[in-house]
Amino acid sequence: MSTTVSGVTSASTATAASDAMKQTFGMDTDAFLKLFIAQIQYQDPLAPQDTNDMLSQISQLTQVEQSYNTATALNNLLTAQSNSLALSSVGLIGKDIVALGDSLNFDGTNPVTLSYQKTSATTGTTLTIKNESGQVVRTIDLGAQEVGDATYQWDGKDAQGNVLAAGAYSFSISGTDALGETQQAITYTTGRADGVTFDNGVAYITIGAVLVPFADVMRVQSA
Repeated sequence: MSTTVSGVTSASTATAASDAMKQTFGMDTDAFLKLFIAQIQYQDPLAPQDTNDMLSQISQLTQVEQSYNTATALNNLLTAQSNSLALSSVGLIGKDIVALGDSLNFDGTNPVTLSYQKTSATTGTTLTIKNESGQVVRTIDLGAQEVGDATYQWDGKDAQGNVLAAGAYSFSISGTDALGETQQAITYTTGRADGVTFDNGVAYITIGAVLVPFADVMRVQSA
């Protein structure tokens, strides 16, 4: 996989500055300065240009260039941050990750470890697995569950014992606490990162058919 790192050249910077001036004054920086100097050189000595008008024009020029410089600095910062994010996310390929999320990848053969955390002890706890279309493909009774981290090995089969197709699925776990209220477990997406993709500037780690936002990654360990 190749990673392209973009930069801001001096030529593009100059062009952008010129464009900013055109939007404000209808001309680029050089044309503005030439016109301003010409006004001073050829003004009527008996009726010189009003000082306030001159200061106003200079002020406008300064404000435009300051605004442009600020925008350029922010753009450079965002570019550097994006490049840093790209390098960081690429470094996760081949490693096992744990991220916030309810997605899981089933390869069509091997059981999948589902990781979750219970913040309340529950009874009648149910594991629900859905396909990419949001249809329930399996419900499993987990019984009573204590507070804390836990895992469950899903065999990749539906309720009839048929092995499901490889792809991305989602899961949720809910149960009833001591007060009779329904409690949802915190779920995690786990697996080995096999790639990185970017969409609208957002980095995603791929685990098979699953996309995991880089920002959701909580823990990384060597495979």
